Amino acid sequence: MLVLVCTFAVLTMTSCSMTMPINATSNPVGSKVGKASTTQILSMFNPDGGDASIRTAAKNGGITNISTVDFKRNMVFLNFVVSYETIVTGE
Repeated sequence: MLVLVCTFAVLTMTSCSMTMPINATSNPVGSKVGKASTTQILSMFNPDGGDASIRTAAKNGGITNISTVDFKRNMVFLNFVVSYETIVTGE
C-alpha cells in the first residue's frame, strides 16, 4: 500500500516542460524578446485571465518585426495544471 501511495505522490508532483518552434520569418533575428503566458486548470479554467497570443508577446517586447515564435508548455500535477508561454523575437 505504501508503494502505491508513494508512486501516486511522485506522479502528481512531476512536471513536464516542452518548448517547440512555431514560426520563423525571413526577418533578421532581432535583439528584443517578448513573452506572454497563461495558466489553465483542468483544461477549462483560466484563473489568471492571461493571454498567450503572439500579438501580446510582441507587444510586451516592443516588437514590430517578428523573427521567430516559440511556444512553451509546462504540465504539472498529472496535466491538471498547464501553463503556456509564447516567446517572440524580433525588432
